[in-house]
Amino acid sequence: MAKGPEKNTKNKALHTKLLNRKKAKLQEEKRERALRLKALVAKMNEKKNTDGSDAI
Repeated sequence: MAKGPEKNTKNKALHTKLLNRKKAKLQEEKRERALRLKALVAKMNEKKNTDGSDAI
């Protein structure tokens, strides 16, 4: 049987590494954004509560 051309596994490994790095970066950005949003919501709720208690 004739063998085909040699497979380029080095290129596949580099591609996989890059994709994994990209996925990790996106997950980290998503996590950071969620934390910032949570902090902002907490700050706004605190401000809302303090403003509301003064009016009563």
